[in-house]
Formats: sequence, C-alpha cells, structure tokens
Amino acid sequence: MTIETFANPWPSREDVRITSVRAIATAPDGIALVVVRVDTNVPGLYGLGCATFTQRWKAVVSFVNDHLARLLTGRYPGDIGDLTRLAGFTGYWRGGPVTNNAISGIDQALWDIAGKRAGMPVHELLGGKVRAAADTYLHAAGREIGEVIEDAQRLIERGQRHVRLQMSTPGGGGYGAPSVPTEYPDAPYRNGWSARDYLRRTPALFEAARDKLPDHVELLHDVHSRLTPKEAVWLARALEPYRLFFLEDVLAPEHWDRLPEVRAASPVPIAVGELTTSLQDAVRLVRDGGVDFIRSHVSDIGGLTAARKVADLAELCGVRTAWHGPGDTSPIGAAANVALDVTSAAFGIQEGHVYGDNVHEVFPGTLRIEDGWLRPNEAPGWGIDIDEAAAARFPAELSGHDAWAAGVRRPDGALEAP
Repeated sequence: MTIETFANPWPSREDVRITSVRAIATAPDGIALVVVRVDTNVPGLYGLGCATFTQRWKAVVSFVNDHLARLLTGRYPGDIGDLTRLAGFTGYWRGGPVTNNAISGIDQALWDIAGKRAGMPVHELLGGKVRAAADTYLHAAGREIGEVIEDAQRLIERGQRHVRLQMSTPGGGGYGAPSVPTEYPDAPYRNGWSARDYLRRTPALFEAARDKLPDHVELLHDVHSRLTPKEAVWLARALEPYRLFFLEDVLAPEHWDRLPEVRAASPVPIAVGELTTSLQDAVRLVRDGGVDFIRSHVSDIGGLTAARKVADLAELCGVRTAWHGPGDTSPIGAAANVALDVTSAAFGIQEGHVYGDNVHEVFPGTLRIEDGWLRPNEAPGWGIDIDEAAAARFPAELSGHDAWAAGVRRPDGALEAP
C-alpha cells in the first residue's frame, strides 16, 4: 500500500467502516503466532495487530472471531480508544491474557489503519522519534559455563552490546538453557530442580563471563520467577561484583508485593513484568517502587494504547522500559515494541529475537536486528504485511509448547514456576 492510495480527498469518518475482524494463526518458526486483521470498506485499507498468547492461542482466536468481530463490524476504525474499551468492557468479567491479547490484536490493527490513512508510520503518530534506534539484547545459553561463554561471544561478534546469559541447572529448571541430568536420582521426583543448586552455580557463570567477555558488554540474567524474596536478595548480592545490567523476574507474581523490599536490598537493577496480564498490573509495579525496568508483554496488557500509558508513567517515576520480545511475539508485536522504544524517553533496552526465513516470508517487512540495533519501518502503519497463503503452509497446532511449564518440579515433587 502506498501513500497515494489515500491521497486527497481523504475518506471521511462517515465513509470508513470496519467490515470484518478475524484472527489468523500461523507457526512459521514452529511457535504459534496470532495476528488480527481488521478490514474496512475502503479498498486496500486494512490493519494488522499482534494477539499472540502462544500457550492459549486457540482461546484468543475464538475470542476474536466469535465475540469481537460481531461487536466491532460496522464501526469507525479511527475511534481506537473507544473501541478497545468497548471490547474490554462488554464481557463484564474483564482482564486476563486471553481477553487482553484479543484486545491488543484489535488495538494494534487500528493503529496500523490510522497510520495508513495518515500516510505515516505509527511512531510518528505517537509523537515522533526521541532516538534513532532501539538497542537490543539477545540470549546466550549452554549446558555449562564454557558453552554459554562461546554462545555469548558469537552474539558479540554480530554486534550485540547486551547479552542475557542462561546456564542449565540439573533437573531441567535452568530456564532458557538445555536440560541436563538430575543430581537427585533417589529423590521422590528424580528429575527435580533445586533452587540451592541454581543459587550456587549462577554466580560462577557470571564470574567467568566477566573474565572472558569484553568489559563493555552488558550482562543480563533471567531467574524466571522461581525464588523466594530472601533468595532473590541473596542472588542479587552475590552477582554485585559482575555489574549486571539487570536481574529479571526474581519473584513469582503472587509475591510481587514483596518486590519493593527486594529492590531496596538489591545492588543489581530489577526487571519484572513479563507476567503482567493487565495495564493495572504494570502500573502497580512501576508506581509502587518494585522495579527498575518494566518488562510487560505488550499484547498481554492490551496492546499499544495500554503500553503507551505504562511508558509515560515509567518516565515520570524514573523507571525504564524493557518490553518482552521473544519468538512468541509476532513481527507485528515486535514492531509495536520498537515504536514504543523510539518514541519514549523511558526506554531502557529491547529484548530481541532473530526470526527465521519462514517468518520473513509470511510477514513481509519483518524487522531485522542490525549490529544490535532495531529500527522501525518508515512505511505507513507498521510497514509489515501478511501473506496468508504462506501463513496457511505453516498451520498453528496444539503441541507441547502449549503446556511447556508442566515438567518443572523440585526434587520432592512440588510443582515449580514455569
């Protein structure tokens, strides 16, 4: 679509209406992605939005197709705030990741339409750039210290200045790293994961990293919500000599009320928010002093409109953003992240993901990390399309990834956080 498509006279409010709303599920890299397409009665004018909740993607598809489509068809697509509130309030019981991902798909698709109507990229509609690009971090992992360091060195050679380090812990609980055999063969749950082992091994990883990796490279680590408040403080203090950029998700959401005390005792910046499932969850983390970085998954809190509010609050509170952006974020969601990154003074860092060739085929215009940097497209809207014929060749299927957390248990058999 070109700017000339909608050259003057512009279609008026009365002349533009939503004609259909539908969810498209596809898995070009083996991870289920959900994108919402909103069509209008203006030929060629449609929008795309990210609604990816990989673990419950079918529920999101049904929410969009069976409920929101009927609600929104016939309405004016320019009333973004009103339509997203309508989508959230009409179910009476509201909130949660299924609802908010469905709303996010609508929200981001409407922003895409708005950009195309205006002939501007979304970041210009948000007020324009305050930086040229977003710095990113990627993930390095391995079974033991040497493998992690080698993986990190490969990323640094590609231009990364920030690298997250994850190492296997016996029992399969070393998040983001391969599983390795248990050290508890006689325990009730012989493939159990032990927090004590994790706390013992992790500082050794970062000691080696600081010795082997260039000093200017920033190091990050994800706990993945598995520690008690006291364990989180112990780990943060043990990692102090290695100057981490941040320590991520130290507590489970059930214990986020303890984050202010953990943050106060931690010499390492604390990044939390990946498991926020509402705008209000994210606001409380920022407002109540629990985080140095807010890490919400944008579609889980309701989309671009909600995330803008979080970014504005973060700026006022001296908190920085680090939006969640792994492979279960669609390219549209990644574009929304970057639009927020380049337009917000609160930006801290952006989690990056290197999409495979199949994703680029299904989503023409998908952003690419170059020398560690992500730059938004300058085309109207997101500058990203979807090839539905290509998407159909990679159908989303129910798989182990939809219940990937089920196998993490402690040696005594108690179920652990994902």
